[in-house]
Amino acid sequence: MYSMSANANPTPNNSGTTFRRMILVNLIILIVLIAAAITGYYFYNQSTLYLKTDDAQVAGNQIVVSAPASGKLINWQGTNGSAFSAGDEVGEIETQVGNKTVDVPVDMPANGTIAQNEVMNNEFVAAGTPLAYAYDMNHLYIVANIKETQLQNVKVGDQVDVWVAGKAGSISGTVTQIGDATASTFSLLPNQSTTADYTPVTQVVPVEISIGTTAGSGLVPGMSATVRIHK
Repeated sequence: MYSMSANANPTPNNSGTTFRRMILVNLIILIVLIAAAITGYYFYNQSTLYLKTDDAQVAGNQIVVSAPASGKLINWQGTNGSAFSAGDEVGEIETQVGNKTVDVPVDMPANGTIAQNEVMNNEFVAAGTPLAYAYDMNHLYIVANIKETQLQNVKVGDQVDVWVAGKAGSISGTVTQIGDATASTFSLLPNQSTTADYTPVTQVVPVEISIGTTAGSGLVPGMSATVRIHK
């Protein structure tokens, strides 16, 4: 009789274990709810205060070094990575003027570093032929492609945080120019509608971001970047 009565009632140890389990389960649920709330607030805060895109890259004003005359290229120094000031002689073109052979200088149009050399010494070139392409590495900038549906949130003067692939830390920037046409407008194959059931595609507009002097930064045109524009 005593044995049956003892089995019918839970022992103090079992009651304590059940209570601790309930406390642990409630604590876990509370932690999950707090984490979800913090995560939700973070993403809401980010979307409210910032406009972010990974569709961005380092850019610069391209300098074209062209042949001023037709003839043989001599004394060419426009190798990749060579830096020149505006007016520096990059090479010469040996050409015929009447019965005379004269050397016409190939001058650098502006301060820049050769990024792409297209010719070799002693090569015959035609007038106007691009001999090399250069950039002013001290004054590069960022071009971010912003969706047309988000463009109303961007204005000249907005502060920007920039992260460049392969570079530690962020770079401070400022929106200096908003494109007057979408990026696809000047593509070789712009979007065209040939049927009545055309599905609109969200276009992007290039936004230029100044990042100050880039001398010695190691940045080069074409590097991928992520930007966060402060609304």
